[in-house]
Amino acid sequence: MSEAQPIVKCLVWDLDNTLWQGTLVEDGHVEVDDTLRKVVTELDARGVLQAVSSRNDHDEAWAKLEELGLAEYFVLPHIGWGPKSDSVRSIAERLNFSLKTIAFIDDLPTERAEVAYHLPEVRCYPAEQAGQLLGLPEFSPPVVTVDARRRREMYQAGFQRDLQREEYQGADEEFLRSLDLVMRIGKARDEEITRVEELTLRTSQMNATGVHYSDAALRSLLTDEDHEVLVVSMADRFGPHGAVGVMLIEKTPGAWRIKLLATSCRVVSFGAGAVLLRWLTDAAARAGVHLVADFRRTERNRMMEVAYRFAGFTAAACDCLAPFAPPEGTECLHLEPVRQDPPTTLRVLAPAPLVGGREAEWR
Repeated sequence: MSEAQPIVKCLVWDLDNTLWQGTLVEDGHVEVDDTLRKVVTELDARGVLQAVSSRNDHDEAWAKLEELGLAEYFVLPHIGWGPKSDSVRSIAERLNFSLKTIAFIDDLPTERAEVAYHLPEVRCYPAEQAGQLLGLPEFSPPVVTVDARRRREMYQAGFQRDLQREEYQGADEEFLRSLDLVMRIGKARDEEITRVEELTLRTSQMNATGVHYSDAALRSLLTDEDHEVLVVSMADRFGPHGAVGVMLIEKTPGAWRIKLLATSCRVVSFGAGAVLLRWLTDAAARAGVHLVADFRRTERNRMMEVAYRFAGFTAAACDCLAPFAPPEGTECLHLEPVRQDPPTTLRVLAPAPLVGGREAEWR
């Protein structure tokens, strides 16, 4: 196990003389060569989101991207005349990504310097390097899952969902119920392990320990009768969200230890982390065991600490903690569980009491 490395989650492209050859407002005619088309489509297939920050007329530039057959590959286009650092910051905030996972490419040294000055965590690349990006390790995720290949579509669906949320006139809880949200919790299958490993790498805010579990380590736990590797997926009327969470649980006669709990930032607004903790608390209460949770503070996971504390986990001592030896720097939080009511905004389908039973709706 090792600290997760910052792979690039979103590349922000300049257009003129970077993505395409030529200056649109001056030349009128611009072209994208085959090498850069391959870079765009392959990064998309690897699950790296791509956005635009360009000094151009928005409608004219977007129409050109559509004419070139590339518009569908980009999210959150920022095409206008403001500082590019503002665009990059806005894109990162909208995606809820750390700036460490954002990259920016532009042909002008002044633009790269402006972004680097205001956003030093963003990695900046000259346009001359565009054709080499596919060979760089930071653009080469160690695993590419089915969810990764459709990540851009899921984000685009999410933006549509957000738009409807903004326009909805009723209470937020009523809107969530209107989505027909379903959360499914199940024992990880062999073909899902790559996505589970990816979640341990890509999640930062909603990751309780920041620890990366390798594909091999996770597969070894699938057949370990003392551990459960659980995958969480969600869907609503806009489509599937894919696999959005993972829980790694060690079982002893007196307690279940949550060694890892991580959820995608895409489902934070649905309260997915809190729902998972409530479901697990109810399952533990039914099974008559205590809950123990590993927590290691990082620069980004304050939200997860709040989720544990809000669920009732404390640093109180208990005899059930004796069998566990958390890694250095990791706290062992404790909860004596009581029965919980299921959420009113989504349906939860899960095996009872933890795994091994048939899937049923949590009631």
